[in-house]
Amino acid sequence: MAEGPTILVIGPRWVGDMVMAQCLFAALKEKHPHAAIDVLAPAWAAPLVKRMPEIRSQIDFPLMPGALEFRSRRRFGRLLRGRYDMAYVLPGSWKSALIPFFARIPHRVGNLREMRYGLLTDVVPLPEALKRRTARAYFGLARGGTFRAPRLTVDKANQADLLARFGLAGQKFVALMPGAEFGPAKRWPSDHYAGLARDMMARGLGVVLLGSKNDADVTGEIAALAPGAVDLAGKTRLEDAIDLIAAAKLAVSNDSGLMHVAAAVGTPIVAVYGSTSPQNTPPLSELSELIWLHLSCSPCHKKVCPLGHLNCLKTLDVARVTAAADRLLEVPAAA
Repeated sequence: MAEGPTILVIGPRWVGDMVMAQCLFAALKEKHPHAAIDVLAPAWAAPLVKRMPEIRSQIDFPLMPGALEFRSRRRFGRLLRGRYDMAYVLPGSWKSALIPFFARIPHRVGNLREMRYGLLTDVVPLPEALKRRTARAYFGLARGGTFRAPRLTVDKANQADLLARFGLAGQKFVALMPGAEFGPAKRWPSDHYAGLARDMMARGLGVVLLGSKNDADVTGEIAALAPGAVDLAGKTRLEDAIDLIAAAKLAVSNDSGLMHVAAAVGTPIVAVYGSTSPQNTPPLSELSELIWLHLSCSPCHKKVCPLGHLNCLKTLDVARVTAAADRLLEVPAAA
């Protein structure tokens, strides 16, 4: 077998962005079929990266998010010298390009962003129209190849264990993902989610609430308002969430990382948008319904509503999301 280049990717720090980064990984594998691709990313990303067949291994990012730690980056970069032929830097910060620079990787690719001349050897232009279109921006770094939607593998054995453990039946429940790490301006209200949960249970479907431990307060509110919903927020690992979402008949989510996971495992997804736009970060799936009121103040891309009313989400009624869910529930399941 012919040898391909060794490639280091400096990965993003959000779940959704990491899923969308697979658009780049797939393009690189198409261009360099025998390439060995490693991803430098936070430790939490390891279970997600393992579901991407294009990736050889994940390297734990040694620093805290937002920290410069120039000397630590230089030291870590030096440890990587001689291991890679190419590097792709996905985050836009200046400091994100330091490790490949100190590793003396010959070919270092990225968008300019924070004036990274010298740190990068190949600055890929980023058109204004793509600055918030993350998947397309990442794909553009490959300078060629075919744009493919992310596709995560599913661990069927783990999935079966999880369904048995939580008393669930595959394709008989709806997965609701009401959290959003970005901030409250992305979160459809808890009482609205509870109303949707009750509608789904009235249709004979189970309802499972998924998220991290940071979402437990929100899912707890929903579970209290929708008796019978199974609250698993903070009780599953990321890889478990992937396999449970893959077993759901339908998923409903804010614009969040788990929304992109649902699309990547082929589960029909209703995506609810508030402060962000579905034109920028849609779930990359044909089995999706995008719900957005398109108010004059939206998208603002703020973590907290700058006007204090959050009308882009509060006035988005349950009936509209339920109708979107019903349309997807009528679509025959993929073989």
